Amino acid sequence: MDTALLGTIVVIVTAMIFNYTNGFHDAANAIATSVSTRALRPRVALGMAALGNVVGSFLGAKVAATVGEGIVSLPSNSASLVVVFAGLIGAIVWNLITWYFGLPASSSHSLIGGQVGATLAAITLGIDGSVKWGGILEKVIVPMIISPVIGLVLGYFVMIGIMWIFRRQPPGKLNRGFRYAQPFSAAAMSLGHGMQDAAKTMGIVVLALVVGGRQTDYQIPLWVFFLTAIVIAAGTFSGGWRVIRTLGRRIIHLDPPQGFAAEITASSVLYVAAIGFGAPISTTHTITSAIMGVGATKRLSAVRWGVAGNIVTAWVLTLPAAALFSLITYYACYLVVH
Repeated sequence: MDTALLGTIVVIVTAMIFNYTNGFHDAANAIATSVSTRALRPRVALGMAALGNVVGSFLGAKVAATVGEGIVSLPSNSASLVVVFAGLIGAIVWNLITWYFGLPASSSHSLIGGQVGATLAAITLGIDGSVKWGGILEKVIVPMIISPVIGLVLGYFVMIGIMWIFRRQPPGKLNRGFRYAQPFSAAAMSLGHGMQDAAKTMGIVVLALVVGGRQTDYQIPLWVFFLTAIVIAAGTFSGGWRVIRTLGRRIIHLDPPQGFAAEITASSVLYVAAIGFGAPISTTHTITSAIMGVGATKRLSAVRWGVAGNIVTAWVLTLPAAALFSLITYYACYLVVH
């Protein structure tokens, strides 16, 4: 087996490990609100989220293209495969750290930060490559700032609308009705997660195939769709209970109408970003901000802003932290090889 082929296989396997951690780390994105409101049993919710991830992955080609060819530029050789590998390791490390502390940080931005950090490390050692700062600003940084704001504001007004429309309904009847509706909003959320997060891993796999000399364009092979979908679904089904508890209960205790409003808001933002712009936004940022916006309709003090502050800190740290871990990983790989 030639070196380039072996390196490509190693990178793809590593990408699937990241994909699995993405699944169990971000399972909370799709099901936390439905589980916390008791609209769905945990295992049923996880199974539905896994299925949604499978279906959604086939709809995320635009996002995959952005991640695969819009973040970094690398030549087709074995040295570039080491860069992609180091980027994935940095993303996996940050995913596991934030999962351990129950912080719903962005797996998407871990992946992007990892690729940027590894590429910068390679450049300092004279390896060909470049970071596409314009693409990162347009497709990552701007959406990273805008999407949580939209989620917060839209979640607030969607909940206000629900409260006004159903203002004459008895609370018990209203809760029962929205508990029946929540499986549909949770399904929409899990589909959006597949469109975004599974697609990002597909983009990295295609990048590995290109720099490893296995293909010359950034088209996604059919087997990549299936492999990525199955692995992220398996990760989702394993559950990320630490993060689920944070999103479902520690920010605010949601009732069924609030859970429905948060999920509908977040899934709408994910669809528009993926289908309309191919922007790899964070499902974590989007659903968390939607929960905050919905919760604020009760009263501002109903949201545990201290917990929210810790989450926002993790958001801010994700890109540079994943980049740092990837940079260290790349230097370590370089020392071993040389």
